[in-house]
Amino acid sequence: MAFLKPIRLLAAACMALFLFLLLQMMRNPSPIGAPGSKPKDAFASFVRDPNLDETLEPPEPLRRVSGHNYDADNAHSDRINATLLSLVRNKELKELVQSMQDLERTWNHKFNYPWTFINDEPFTEEFKKVTKLQTKALCRYEFIPKEHWEIPSWINKDLMHESANYLEDQDVQYAHMESYHQMCRWNSGFFYKHPALADYQYYWRVEPNVHFFCDVDYDVFRYMQDHNKTYGFTVTLYDSPPSITTLWPETMKFVAANKHLLAHNNAMGFLTDREQRPEHNFQANGYSTCHFWSNFEIGDMNFWRSPAYEAYFEHLDRAGGFFYERWGDAPVHTIALGLFEDSSKIHWFKDIGYQHIPFFNCPNSPKCKGCITGRLTDGEAWLNREDCRPNWFKYVGNEWEPKLSS
Repeated sequence: MAFLKPIRLLAAACMALFLFLLLQMMRNPSPIGAPGSKPKDAFASFVRDPNLDETLEPPEPLRRVSGHNYDADNAHSDRINATLLSLVRNKELKELVQSMQDLERTWNHKFNYPWTFINDEPFTEEFKKVTKLQTKALCRYEFIPKEHWEIPSWINKDLMHESANYLEDQDVQYAHMESYHQMCRWNSGFFYKHPALADYQYYWRVEPNVHFFCDVDYDVFRYMQDHNKTYGFTVTLYDSPPSITTLWPETMKFVAANKHLLAHNNAMGFLTDREQRPEHNFQANGYSTCHFWSNFEIGDMNFWRSPAYEAYFEHLDRAGGFFYERWGDAPVHTIALGLFEDSSKIHWFKDIGYQHIPFFNCPNSPKCKGCITGRLTDGEAWLNREDCRPNWFKYVGNEWEPKLSS
């Protein structure tokens, strides 16, 4: 039986559409992936990572080795009151040696800044012997005062345990590890109060099992001093919202009562951005969760010792979130810097190649070896979404961009 004319026309149109789509697929084939998978570029934070651009040194003045001015035994050296600082346990000796060897090779064998090692238990003689072999610089071995480390008396242990169960259900790491909560609190509000650090102003935090890839030929502590910098970072990431649900609301309570402490040129936009990861802002009650990854930080302890920061930390400590949630020192440090410090005093150490698994800072420089230029992570592709540098550059700026002449 012959088809009716309209049906024949519809069949012809469908065939034409099929042939057109087939031709487009042949011209622009798309890779086939697992259900829900995305191509790697779909997770990229930048169109082009700024670490792909050539990286030179930061602007002068830069203090360098000249003759014997930084010799380890020079009592009148050009070193300032600064130390390399590591919170580390005896069992982490092997991993710490890895970090020391990298940093000594790339920087400290030239400048010989002292190492300060801190532990919540006494260091073994083996630990002392092995670490002293890694450097010509002075090494100091210190113990955390009990009152700085213990869970404070106002924390309800039953509530802490139940809260940890809830956090664990939310896939928050280390929820039941008391020592991790204690470490976060100590790094947030007590490390700079240690008697052994009383005469130091600057510190470079060094953790076990990290890598440094680039030769740095200037004194980074003098750079901080000479350029009026308060804090330096290499990597900035999003945090886990369930671990810090009430951190921003508690911060806003403090700010409401202390508006006079806000810096004029602060980084509020960086802290509250809701465009790039709106679900993070929602779950963290107004906080973007962007934070400087504090396993690397070069800082001026005068900021932590300031009345503004001390009052802020005291407010947070009494709120209990270091134990009822899992507030980390990274978001606490970042929020404080973002609110109470001029953002121009926060420096991206782009030229210091660094890795703490699974993230990198790897600049494009002939001084760097062992990392892949511009690669943020060697882990799963979705980890590239965790990069907060785009927000920092959006709201504060990229100080390494060439300045346009007027």
